[in-house]
Amino acid sequence: MAQFFSLHPESPQARLVRQAAGIVRAGGLIAFPTDSAYALGGHLGDAPLLDRIRRLRGVDERHHFTLLCRDLSEIATFARVDNVQYRLLKAATPGPYTFILEGTRELPRRMLHPKRKTIGIRVPEHPVVAALLEELGEPLLSSTLLLPGEDMPLTDAVEIRERLEKDLDLVIEAGVCRPEASTVIDLSSGAPVLLRAGCGRLDVFGLSADRGRDV
Repeated sequence: MAQFFSLHPESPQARLVRQAAGIVRAGGLIAFPTDSAYALGGHLGDAPLLDRIRRLRGVDERHHFTLLCRDLSEIATFARVDNVQYRLLKAATPGPYTFILEGTRELPRRMLHPKRKTIGIRVPEHPVVAALLEELGEPLLSSTLLLPGEDMPLTDAVEIRERLEKDLDLVIEAGVCRPEASTVIDLSSGAPVLLRAGCGRLDVFGLSADRGRDV
C-alpha cells in the first residue's frame, strides 16, 4: 500500500524529503508533482523499477524514460551535449521541457531507446522535486503519469492514491498540479524537433504546435 506525504509546495519539510529519498533508494516507485503534470519516478538504473513503470504506463522498451536532473552540469554526465544544444538547454531550463539527447556510457543500456540510444533529460522547476533531487544527490528516473487509454496525465494526489495505491510505494502531495505533460523536444539529430506539445512554450525553439508529432 502506498504511503502518502503532504509536502509544502514552496518549502518542503526536510524530514519528509529525507524519507521520500529513502524510499527511492530502496527501489520504491513514487508519484510526485512537477512543474507540468504528476510523474512516476524511482532510482536511476533499477531494472525492476523500469519494468514496473512500463507495466503501469502500458509502454514497451521503445518508451523514452526521462532523467530529472538538478542542473545543466549534471546533464553532461548522462547525455552528449554540444555547444548548440547547450545554448538551447540553457535558454529553456529549468522548466516544463523534456529533451531527447544521445545517452552516454554512464547510463545502463536498458534505460536507453533500444535503437537510437537516446534518453529524455529534464531540469524541472518545482521546489519539491528540487529538494528531492538535492537529497538524492543524483538524477531521478521518471515518466509522465499517463495511464493506458487516457488522454490526460493524472494531476490530483488523492485520486492517484485511490487508483494506484497497490501499485505505488509513495504518493507525494504538494498542492495543485498542471493538467498537461511537459513539452518534448528532440535535440539528438541537430535542429530541434517537436515530439509533444505540452505546457512549455515553443517560441524558444522557433517551433509551432502543428509541427509536432506524438510520442
